[in-house]
Amino acid sequence: QVQLVESGGGLVQPGGSLRLSCAASGSIFSIDAMGWYRQAPGKQRELVATITSSGRINYAESVKGRFTISRGNAKNMVLLQMNTLKREDTAVYYCNAEGVVRMFIAGRGDYWGQGTQVTVSS
Repeated sequence: QVQLVESGGGLVQPGGSLRLSCAASGSIFSIDAMGWYRQAPGKQRELVATITSSGRINYAESVKGRFTISRGNAKNMVLLQMNTLKREDTAVYYCNAEGVVRMFIAGRGDYWGQGTQVTVSS
């Protein structure tokens, strides 16, 4: 079974910074893309940032210039550096792995982490 484990959420004041990390495990051969999505209370889940296996990056307009997505040093890890946080960034942040190919198992799958809470408040 593929597992995505997130860490790094918490409470921060407006203008502050947080770094989220996500590690995928479970006999993974390859992953097409990893990324972060978020869901605020009463709102739909939305894309924050994604990075493909070739390094192509996509950001939501609302986070461009403030958030940076990157690969971690370990294989199948993705980081999200969040700077100049705003109250409207408050949400549960979910890690996503898309196009996961597992060893000795045919097909591709998409997986989600359990989510980590980010609260921006004074």
